[in-house]
Amino acid sequence: MEEFQQARWAVPLVFELGQSGRKGYSIPRLDEKVKSRVGNLVDLIPQNLLREKRANLPEISEVEVARHFTALSQMNFGIDNGFYPLGSCTMKYNPKVNDALASRDESRWIHPLQPEETMQGTLEIMYKLSSWLAEITGTSRVSLQPFAGAQGEFTGALIIRAYHKKNGEESRNEIIIPDSAHGTNPASAAMAGFTVVIVPTEEDGCVSVDALNSVVSARTAGLMLTNPNTLGIFENKIIEIARIIHESGGLLYYDGANLNAILGKTRPGDMGFDLVHLNLHKTFSTPHGGGGPGSGPIGVREPLVEFLPVPLIKFDGKRYCLDYDIPHTIGKVGSYYGSTEVLIKAFAYILTMGSEGLNTVSDIAVLNANYLAQKLLRLRGFDRPYGKGKPVKHEFVLSCSRLKSETDVSARDIAKRLLDYGIHPPTIYFPPIVKEALMIEPTETEPFENLDKFAEILTMISTEAYDRKEQIHDAPRRTAVGKIDEIRASHPKTMCLSWKMYKKRLSEK
Repeated sequence: MEEFQQARWAVPLVFELGQSGRKGYSIPRLDEKVKSRVGNLVDLIPQNLLREKRANLPEISEVEVARHFTALSQMNFGIDNGFYPLGSCTMKYNPKVNDALASRDESRWIHPLQPEETMQGTLEIMYKLSSWLAEITGTSRVSLQPFAGAQGEFTGALIIRAYHKKNGEESRNEIIIPDSAHGTNPASAAMAGFTVVIVPTEEDGCVSVDALNSVVSARTAGLMLTNPNTLGIFENKIIEIARIIHESGGLLYYDGANLNAILGKTRPGDMGFDLVHLNLHKTFSTPHGGGGPGSGPIGVREPLVEFLPVPLIKFDGKRYCLDYDIPHTIGKVGSYYGSTEVLIKAFAYILTMGSEGLNTVSDIAVLNANYLAQKLLRLRGFDRPYGKGKPVKHEFVLSCSRLKSETDVSARDIAKRLLDYGIHPPTIYFPPIVKEALMIEPTETEPFENLDKFAEILTMISTEAYDRKEQIHDAPRRTAVGKIDEIRASHPKTMCLSWKMYKKRLSEK
């Protein structure tokens, strides 16, 4: 297991490095001719912008700077470092060719205010990408403008609201959402002005159709659903669900967070979904995590095209141009055209994979998830409370509730212990309907050897929980930062968020 173990670094703060008078830069002297024309540059700065005393900056050499930030970068964890089974987030490896293409000067130096005729290449990429995404999802037209999945959800909720308003049914003010849904679903619906109605999940892991029938009404604006759902189980009654919602006069919204499981197999539009948002930073292999960049395009079926945000991209047979002629558009939901470089990476991914490759993605993602789930269900203290005996799709949710009751080792403890082996923990405590949840998604980019090692490590942790649980309770011990006192870290009297706060704490000791 040595390859999974990480050393513990002790990296000082940058302010603790260096000596007075040391520097890692050299500023050339001002040319005498320039100096004779402008005089003292400081005199050109307004007095109210000048510092009264020198900035408190660290005085360090170039080599100290390079080593310091290199050490910090080595403390970060990413998909290039190791296994990242973060359920619901599809943290799969991103081919470097996509980054290389998006980093070309033609991409990096383009400006959104350029005339259309000077950015025909970029507009062509966006036009083709939106067409491909429409084909993949079974929708009529796609807007690339939303900058994240949650913003795509919000855009969809605004479209639902605009659709019912145009039809004179503003009284439709309820959005139905399963109790296993992503937390952004109810948030997006509420932000768009809807009341959220929750429906429960049955023991088989699917939405309760009886409960759904009991809550639909003349107030129903729509249902937000992920398929496969957040438990990693395919909603096999989706056609019936679509019928119930449509007969009530509502719309069916597809949260595309889990599209990785069904690429090339089926399409949301074919299941009856009216709106679909996609997480390009998940399914289509652009960087994910660390706050961005994200991209959440939204596709709609024909009756909803007139509400899409502007501008869309169109092709008149000769040139690509911006289309603002959307009669009942909800307007802009972001500046310009969306996350252009993320779109280029997704375009490159689809182009290199092709339809056969995308089909293989879901094959291997589902195979990996089922292979790993079967291994982990053999572990002492682990259960699968929903969908027992059913195959999963791209991810699965285990409960270590029995382990917690028998050993006092929680899902959080397991997550911390995994860090000692150089593995990023899976999602924990989500969805909230599963007690002590571990939500695991291996993705299609992990070889079986890594899945076997992960299962072996969790087997060791399960054994430790029953025999040597103090080793887990003290974890992590091999990381740059040890176990955090979460209460103390968030308390106003003890939290330390800045250099000034750090110095104050030192002076108080």
